[in-house]
Amino acid sequence: MMAASLLRRDKKATAAHLKADLNRTDNSSGVRQLQELLDAVLNPEKPAADGEALDWCKCLIAGGEGFDEFCKTVRSYDNATLCGLVWTANFVAYRCRTCGISPCMSLCAECFNNGDHTGHDFNMFRSQAGGACDCGDSNVMRESGFCRRHRLRTGENIPLIPRDLLLMSEMVLPRFILCIIQYLRDGYVESDTSTERDLQKVLQQLEPQISFLEELTKMGGAMRTVLTKILTNQQAFKELSMGQDENLYAKKNYDKYLSALKNSGLVSVEEKGQSAAADVGVGAEGGAGAMVLLGNSGPGSPDEPSKEEDQDGGQSVGQRKRVKLSSSTKDPCIIESLKHKCFLEELLFWTIKYEFPQKMVTFLLNMLPDQDYKITFTKTFVQHYAFIMKTLMKSHESDTMSNRIVHISVQLFSNEELARHVTEECQLLDIMVTVLLYMMESCLIKSELQDEENNRHVVVNCSEALLKNNTYWPLVSDFINILSHQSVAKKFLEDHSLLMLWMSFVSFFQGMNLNKRELNEHVEFESQTYYAAFAAELEACAQPMWGLLTHCKVKETQEYTKTVVRYCLETLQIWFDAIGFIDEPAPNQVTFHLPLHRYYAMFLSKAVKCQGLDLDSLLPDQEMLMKIMVHPLQIQACLSEIHSNMWVRNGLQIKGQAMTYVQSHFCNSMIDPDIYLLQVCASRLDPDYFISSVFERFKVVDLLTMASQHQNAVLDSEQERPMLEGALTFLVILTSLRIHLGMTDDEILRAEMVSQLCMNDRTHSALLDLIPENPNPKSGIVPGSCSFEDMLSAVADFKAPVFEPGGSMQQGMYTPKAEVWEKEFDPIMVVLRTVYRRDVQSAMDRYAAFLKQFGIHTGNPWPPYKERTPLHPCYKGLIRLLHCKTLHIVIFTLLYKIWMDHQNMSEHVLCMVLYLIELGLDNQIQDNKEDEEPCIEEHCHDSWFPGTNLLSNLHHVINFVRVRVPETAPEVKREAPPSTSTEASSYGQNSRRLSGNWRENLREAQVFSLVAERRRKFQEIINRSTTEATQAVRPKSSSTRWVPPGTPPQLVTEILEIRESMLSLLIKLHQKMSSKQNSLSASWLEDIESNRLAHGDGITAIERILTKAATRSCQIKRSIQDICGKVCPPVPPKKNSPTDKKAMDKEERRQRARERQQKLLAEFASRQKSFMETAMDVESPDTEAAMDLGASEVMESEILYDCVICGQSGPSTEDRPTGLVVLLQASSVLGHRCKSTEPKNLPTSDEEHVYPADTCGAANDVRLTLMQQFFKDSSCLQSVSIGWDGGVYVQTCGHTLHIDCHKSYMESLRNDQVLQGFSVDKGEFTCPLCRQFANSVLPCRPGRGTEAGTWHTPTNKKTSVLVKEVEELQEKPGLFPTESNLSKEMALVIKDIKNTTQKKYMDYGRNPGSPDNDFLFMYSVARTNLELELVHRGGNLCSGGASAAAKRSCLNHCAVRYQLFHVLAMHMRLYSIDSAYNPWTKLTQIVQIKEADSFDEERPEVPMLFRDVPSLLIIFVLTMPQPLRKEHFTCVVKMLYNLQFTQALAALSTKFSSEERQAWSTSGALKKSAANSDKSFEALLSHVISELSKDKSVYKVNSEEATMLSSSVWSPQSIEFSLQQFCLPFLRLSCLLQHHLYGDNLTGCLEEEEFASLAVCLGLLPSAPQPANTVQSASCLEWPVNTFDLVTQWGAEVKGLSQIHADESLTLLVHDPQWAAPRLLQLPDNYNIIFQYYHRKACSACKKVPKDPALCLVCGAFVCLKGVCCKQQGICECVLHSQHCGAATGIFLLINASVIIIIRGHRFCLWGSVYLDAHGEEDRDLRRGKPLYLCEERYRVLEQQWVSHTFDHINKRWGPHYNGL
Repeated sequence: MMAASLLRRDKKATAAHLKADLNRTDNSSGVRQLQELLDAVLNPEKPAADGEALDWCKCLIAGGEGFDEFCKTVRSYDNATLCGLVWTANFVAYRCRTCGISPCMSLCAECFNNGDHTGHDFNMFRSQAGGACDCGDSNVMRESGFCRRHRLRTGENIPLIPRDLLLMSEMVLPRFILCIIQYLRDGYVESDTSTERDLQKVLQQLEPQISFLEELTKMGGAMRTVLTKILTNQQAFKELSMGQDENLYAKKNYDKYLSALKNSGLVSVEEKGQSAAADVGVGAEGGAGAMVLLGNSGPGSPDEPSKEEDQDGGQSVGQRKRVKLSSSTKDPCIIESLKHKCFLEELLFWTIKYEFPQKMVTFLLNMLPDQDYKITFTKTFVQHYAFIMKTLMKSHESDTMSNRIVHISVQLFSNEELARHVTEECQLLDIMVTVLLYMMESCLIKSELQDEENNRHVVVNCSEALLKNNTYWPLVSDFINILSHQSVAKKFLEDHSLLMLWMSFVSFFQGMNLNKRELNEHVEFESQTYYAAFAAELEACAQPMWGLLTHCKVKETQEYTKTVVRYCLETLQIWFDAIGFIDEPAPNQVTFHLPLHRYYAMFLSKAVKCQGLDLDSLLPDQEMLMKIMVHPLQIQACLSEIHSNMWVRNGLQIKGQAMTYVQSHFCNSMIDPDIYLLQVCASRLDPDYFISSVFERFKVVDLLTMASQHQNAVLDSEQERPMLEGALTFLVILTSLRIHLGMTDDEILRAEMVSQLCMNDRTHSALLDLIPENPNPKSGIVPGSCSFEDMLSAVADFKAPVFEPGGSMQQGMYTPKAEVWEKEFDPIMVVLRTVYRRDVQSAMDRYAAFLKQFGIHTGNPWPPYKERTPLHPCYKGLIRLLHCKTLHIVIFTLLYKIWMDHQNMSEHVLCMVLYLIELGLDNQIQDNKEDEEPCIEEHCHDSWFPGTNLLSNLHHVINFVRVRVPETAPEVKREAPPSTSTEASSYGQNSRRLSGNWRENLREAQVFSLVAERRRKFQEIINRSTTEATQAVRPKSSSTRWVPPGTPPQLVTEILEIRESMLSLLIKLHQKMSSKQNSLSASWLEDIESNRLAHGDGITAIERILTKAATRSCQIKRSIQDICGKVCPPVPPKKNSPTDKKAMDKEERRQRARERQQKLLAEFASRQKSFMETAMDVESPDTEAAMDLGASEVMESEILYDCVICGQSGPSTEDRPTGLVVLLQASSVLGHRCKSTEPKNLPTSDEEHVYPADTCGAANDVRLTLMQQFFKDSSCLQSVSIGWDGGVYVQTCGHTLHIDCHKSYMESLRNDQVLQGFSVDKGEFTCPLCRQFANSVLPCRPGRGTEAGTWHTPTNKKTSVLVKEVEELQEKPGLFPTESNLSKEMALVIKDIKNTTQKKYMDYGRNPGSPDNDFLFMYSVARTNLELELVHRGGNLCSGGASAAAKRSCLNHCAVRYQLFHVLAMHMRLYSIDSAYNPWTKLTQIVQIKEADSFDEERPEVPMLFRDVPSLLIIFVLTMPQPLRKEHFTCVVKMLYNLQFTQALAALSTKFSSEERQAWSTSGALKKSAANSDKSFEALLSHVISELSKDKSVYKVNSEEATMLSSSVWSPQSIEFSLQQFCLPFLRLSCLLQHHLYGDNLTGCLEEEEFASLAVCLGLLPSAPQPANTVQSASCLEWPVNTFDLVTQWGAEVKGLSQIHADESLTLLVHDPQWAAPRLLQLPDNYNIIFQYYHRKACSACKKVPKDPALCLVCGAFVCLKGVCCKQQGICECVLHSQHCGAATGIFLLINASVIIIIRGHRFCLWGSVYLDAHGEEDRDLRRGKPLYLCEERYRVLEQQWVSHTFDHINKRWGPHYNGL
């Protein structure tokens, strides 16, 4: 009852009262009261979502004060020295390799930025699984890297916690945690009935409670200590967990928990004891079954058996049956039964059951900074490890769950101290290995390798979800993580039974994903299981292996290596028995997965390289070596078969496997160990046996015959050549690769680097990625990564990032130094490392280019021969391969065949043969003594060569060879030479064999029969020692020797006369290749200089070999001289003469073909050049001058246009108009201009902002709005220009086409289904000639002939006359054009222009759509184009013709502007200007001002002084009849200049202080009476001042400010300068207009002379009489009537405005036309500044942090890319912003990707990045996270493309954005 009364009282008061009670010495009543209150509040039968309980807890814990204050107080006692901030996936964190001890170390941004990591190897990364900050933890990182906050050893200066502060927490929290646990027990339903959703619901309801726990952990060390006590207190758990007897609910709740425990397949100790089996040793099944974790699918887990049945019952056809293993276990008590002893254990149990909810994980991790907690939690985690695995396997969301598991485990196991502790106390290693075994056992199938029927081996099934989805990843990753700790790895290596278990685990992967070659038809379904297989071998086998190898680096660890090697061999033996392997691999099968072989190989290599062990002590007997060699060799042969297209029916995936096998992330765990193992076998087995095995595996034995024809039982003839090349290349690699045979790590790194750089220039990151990470791959640290940079700078030069003119941006690249090409290029290494065959070609091409460039060799070079590092003494036996008869016979045969031009020989074959000879010459066998004796007895059994040494065999002459050939072969026709009988004796073996087994002869009746004999001999030698001699040999001959079906032509034995030695064949080949008889003179050996021989083609290679042989043996030198000395060319066998002739013809034909090709190419090049010149007009300035001259002549006659579609040339006519291909685009570039030339900075803190008010667009808007307030609308719309924002810019590529041709072209595009980057429906197309993007056609005006002459001729009429004529011209009514195709097209173009921009950029008038509006828009188009052209010319006309950038567009501009003005003029003539309001009259006459009627509603006109002069110019020119005579144009310009000058004076006068104004007014008044006062600015200035001072003066407005501002005194010079600057924009525009209308030249000048030069050009000044720099702006004036009257009239208009305020009047008067060039925002140098500020910034519209934030680089707006939150009418924010800010052109920097995207209308493209790392590379999506710096050049290019509107032309990859950006 007491509780009830407490519940009703105020929470705070109650809490304070209870706290006081509890603080007494006798606190029993307080305790009782509190318990009762808690029973009532924390009643788990109430719904969890009820917030009341939580509020009570907060109040009670705070003990009466506010909860927030309480938090603050507790935080002040925080004694934590660790950061421990926990984050979830996608959080941005940092990793510093310099400071990290563990490779998994990570820091939060705050700790990283507060620590000092300058010059360190760090990167930023997006967390995949979540993590925690390690700052302050010296087990994981070095203390030097701690941040300022965690560097201090805190604890000393922190006061002790007052006991009563946390008293309430200690009482309340246990109940609170229990309450959560009870809710979790209640909510859990076994998974077969429940759905994911139910669990989610429970979690959602508990969200506030768990969040509260999380909040508590963030209060710091003091609170964490309290929580740890509660969570690990076993007594409290015992009392609370089961509930008191009388509480029925608690009992039921506890039962639920027990049943959940039981259903987890976790049983109590007693039951377990009975099922425990004895420790059964691993039987021949190839791996014990792991313990079936404590009761496998017993009655306890109803969901297990059902799952099994599904698997077998619903089996799809392709699935093979799963195999269950016998459940022998290592030690059944390995995992204690889960009997939870404290809250923490049960909490973790439920966390697992609920599949790791994020909040719970975060809570558990947040507690880790507390050491006691960390240890207990780690033990608990290990104890639940098996259970975690079971849950993971059943989970539907295994990906998310895996991430959460690793999130926890990586925090626990990265700490060596902790890992060692748990290994010792909780048998962590046993648990892990057992759990992994158990996991893999769930998906085993019978292996089909070798003996499909009786195979007893089981492998994992790669198509199971477990492997396909990498479900095993978290467990393997933990295992790798703990093996990286030396102390743990040592325990593992010392525990033999564990090692044995691990080997049986590895053997599950041995031979998985078996490929069977399809021989008949293509497979129906290409399985992609190989991804899973390669991933599994790399992650589950190779990475743990590398982990172990890092700890076996020194002599002291020899024992470990010996143990591993012993178990590898044992397991291999078990495997060979299980698959029933004897001595021949099954045909047409291959598996790329032999992890046992690779373990064995890598431990052998380490033993020899690092531990000084003797190789022989670790090797098995010869027979085992022969077995070990078979499968790796099979893989090498299959690689060759796959590249020879023999596996093509297995689909693309088999190629994928071959590529993955050699790819950089896999090669050091796959192909390298395989090759090394083969090298070991080769060095220990009989060389003849080994060589013959190789040729047999590669299936080319039949090819190796002297006969010109042969039959191959196993290969088609087109496969023979690639297979032979493959076999020889393999032998070269085998004998020359030294990666594991004696190279140091640095040499390996260098060789790898050189081979990658030789294939292609590489970026730094690509190179890092391509170089195999040698040892421990988890580390993320390349072995000795400090030496990586040094090595790179030693072998490569850096090429800074450049631009290609096409706009594609290059990254910073590394390219090999010249001396590397010269001395280190190693084609063999390149072949070994290439994934694509084309890379080998690429390396050779680059090598050839280098040789050509340095003049070393110009032809087609052969791969250079490279000297090798010496072999480690253990592997000397490898050299015997090069000195064995079998190889020499093969070499001899191949040399002969190449010389005789037999089919299927190639340059590559010769190249490899020569390479082998050279290797043999360079690697002599040291001790020749033993070799001599066997020679004698061997002599009888084959007399090809006397001994095994290559040197002595080179000059051994072979006279006759007996071959078996088909009857049809050319050899058969000839008579056998008479001396056969004498020779036959030396070919004893041949004649003897004939009587032997003829079946065998059929296959091997050539020289190579001796191979078979040798193999049989070898088998016998081995089998003598074993019992099963006969059984091993017999089946082989019967099963693999078969008679090919069909009846091939009968084979006959023929005897060939050869009489050659290898030497003589080499010399003959030299002659053949240099196509000269006796190409080598007898004395050539003396003349040769050896250094020339390093690079070159086959001829050089042969010379090099002969030279080497000659220097090594005098006998050879003599033989060479003999052979070369026979002056008469050696007579080749008769058969050869026709082929010789053929060869000569062939050579000639080739020569002719080459010449023809050269000719064609040259012709093509010249054509291309002429096209480029006409299309681009880039090359020479002369052409431009010529064009201009031409322009004036053309005036006389009609202009002809070429149509680029139909190719006809002709004039543009009314009926068949021609048009210019143009691109119309809306542009706001002009509107973004500012006054200052410096760009604005991008804001990177809350204090900085970008203000748009000072931009040109904003200023003009304000001006127009002001005018519309006070003046007549139609007049306003003629006094300004719009188009600063959203104006239409017109550009062309300069090509023309008939408009009807264009229509049919568009039609064909519309029907073309190919996906284009543009939208035909919107009228877009690419120019048919130059493929430039366009969207309209501008009709060309016909004629331009008749009146052209009179057009230009100046008449010396007086100004007054001209003024009158202009007035009359203006009053001529506009003729409506006749209806014609041309006029229709013109109307269409006008429509296009209007559609280009948005409605809001056209309607500025009061009544939208009125003619005035239209009129304004039209002349503004002209204005926009002129202004933009000025911007492109650099803002002035000093450079005359054009600036470099505008060079190409200059002529095109003229054309397009000229046609554009005509179209606009035609359109504008439709609107006549009412003569009463015609500004011309006010400009040139004194008008009587009517007295303004007070009733006159009509608003006044805009005063002349407020009007925009350039706009008036364009209006006049476009509304007068075309073509306009030039004198009239000049007259208009003169009159307008007067107005402009007066405006300049007025604006200037407002800047004076009142005293100065007074002074100038009086001094100027004196000059008024002077003769030419109308041309002196002083007189005019004083007049303007006096006019404007009358009445309500504009000068009164800011007189105070003005005095402040103008501290400088105005001198006449400064006034003159200001006036010129004010008038210049008008003059520039007039000049451009004149240039476009009349083709006048623009002359270049210096900047200071620009004013004078333009004035002369426009006819305002006579041609420069005085020095240009002294020109007075006033001298250009020419007044039609009395100057001062006119000025007075203009001034009066301003004065007469009654309703307007003086300050507004001032704004309109001071209209400064000067604007700086448009600029993008200035970006900070370091990208991190932008990233840190913006990636967490909330969007202003939706107040959320956007997923993809973006920045507008034009105005700095922060927008959500693709954000649904900020969509309006289905348009996303970036697209919307691009319309507002850039009239549909947007440039956005994507914060999270560092790249820039361009939006242009309805399309977008990825432009690239302007931020590059230290190696000149982009980092798209910030994947590498290296520091990025602004690349100024790129940013300038971006700005240039923006200003010049060339995004559409330069960027090629556009796609539609569907408003979704």
